[in-house]
Amino acid sequence: MTDNETKTTEQAGAAPNDQQFFIQKVYLKDLSFEAPMGAKAFIDQIQPKIDQELGTATKKIDENLYEVVLKITLTAKVEDEVAFLVEVQQAGLFHISGVEESHLSRVMNTVCPHIILPYTRETIDSTLSKGGFPPLMLPPINFEALFAQAMEEKKNQAH
Repeated sequence: MTDNETKTTEQAGAAPNDQQFFIQKVYLKDLSFEAPMGAKAFIDQIQPKIDQELGTATKKIDENLYEVVLKITLTAKVEDEVAFLVEVQQAGLFHISGVEESHLSRVMNTVCPHIILPYTRETIDSTLSKGGFPPLMLPPINFEALFAQAMEEKKNQAH
């Protein structure tokens, strides 16, 4: 659709309370890479153990505009020595309107990170390649299950 074909909600005849969800921007908010082993990581045939930390952060920017940040930290260790450390904060700006408050948190913590994840994967793969390491394909992440688990833990802490 070209710019001159774009219609507002009112022009299209939709009710103002209709649900709307669209991506305004996906961007890299923060990136850190370290290879403290240096050349030793490439000389030795290492099989590092990979630890992954995952988190999300959400922030309301405007009435219907939200920033969602997917934070992933990967640490590769050989015994107690760190081969590499990658920290990525990939973010997205999302227009979300007409969604009930009770469902808004679920959308921002499941749907939005799911959209951001492929960008995060590419950033991690590219960074590792530029650092001299083989690409590391992150496995799929079930954000719905993680959200349900977090809600269950929150519920149990309240009791």
